[in-house]
Amino acid sequence: LKNAKLRFPSACLEDIDYRHHRGLQRSTMEHMAGSDWIQYGQNCIITGSTGLGKTYLACALAQKACRDGYRTAYFYAPKLFRELSIGQADGSLPSLLKKLAKARLLVIDDLGLEKASAGQYRDLLEVLDDRHGISSTLVTSQYPSAKWHELVGDATVADAIMDRLIHGSHKIELKGESMRKPKDKK
Repeated sequence: LKNAKLRFPSACLEDIDYRHHRGLQRSTMEHMAGSDWIQYGQNCIITGSTGLGKTYLACALAQKACRDGYRTAYFYAPKLFRELSIGQADGSLPSLLKKLAKARLLVIDDLGLEKASAGQYRDLLEVLDDRHGISSTLVTSQYPSAKWHELVGDATVADAIMDRLIHGSHKIELKGESMRKPKDKK
């Protein structure tokens, strides 16, 4: 758990609030809690607007994966892209790719939050290609996966990323108002 470097290391599935109307089904989370999806190298995509708890849910699933004995790594997407660029520049990319490949669950949080270059998306494709069918990747994004082609820009790279990440993945689409919005006092 310490090595995973989760943004919310104390997030856990047992503490998820299902009362907020955001389209989150308890049955879905109970199914995901079994970590079978990680055992079989499947992916998970959590999408929705700001403040719906995407990062918390991702960290809760990752924390459960750690408890189940799976090596896990968490990356905020803009930081991952920076590390990939630095790795290209200083020659440390092979060791970074090796580190990412070792994680049975890789969490990429807030994909699309910052613009990334075509080269950075090609590096992401290499990460995903190394993991495809072997290890699991959990991605959170404010953008629905249907808009990811626009984010990537290069249609060929976007198709390859989508092919390795989206097809057959578990999808959690959150909707509604931000949970951070102050409640009306009556």
